[in-house]
Amino acid sequence: MIYSKSLVLLASLLLVPLANALYFHIGETERKCFIEEIPDETTVVANYKVELYDPRSGGFMPSSPGIGMHVEIKDPDDKTILSRVYSSEGRISFTSHIPGEHVLCMYSNSTAWFSGSQLRVHLDIQVGEHTIDYANVAQKEKLTELQLRIRQLLDQVDQITKEQNYQRYREERFRQTSDSTNQRVLWWSLAQTLVLLVMGFWQMRHLKSFFEAKKLV
Repeated sequence: MIYSKSLVLLASLLLVPLANALYFHIGETERKCFIEEIPDETTVVANYKVELYDPRSGGFMPSSPGIGMHVEIKDPDDKTILSRVYSSEGRISFTSHIPGEHVLCMYSNSTAWFSGSQLRVHLDIQVGEHTIDYANVAQKEKLTELQLRIRQLLDQVDQITKEQNYQRYREERFRQTSDSTNQRVLWWSLAQTLVLLVMGFWQMRHLKSFFEAKKLV
């Protein structure tokens, strides 16, 4: 029993929270991009809110309805999986289909701001089971507290499995890159050796011809 509790605790400690909350300032024609390493078949949710700089108060206030954000998301193969214009506050959601680095870029949908003001964008990126609203799940499926906790643990185990598979995928790609690099270094070394041998042979022939022409040998 103690062993089972320890195992559950260890699994909970190994689970790294896949959520990033931040804010950033963006200029009139500026483009901000973020890179997230995501396993395959993983849901990603990004909540954002845009605020407009107010020069009178020196702070930021809620932006006008006409100002929104253009969001573009590309997968590791540089294919666009989402590209659309959102309002000044909203929720972005997509599911990865291949593992690797996904790029999320944001920029304003307007180039006619008030006096070229800056925007402050609050962004909260959540990955995997962190995107699930368990309170809503419990209410819809009428789950007890124990059933809900088991559901959470199962989702966490599933996410850990996806992370482990992704790490194995990265290790395999690194090994292939390493093998390819080693093979290229080997062929380059052989080519250099061959060039040196050819040059040495040519120099010996040239010196022999020179000495014969001078009748030194």
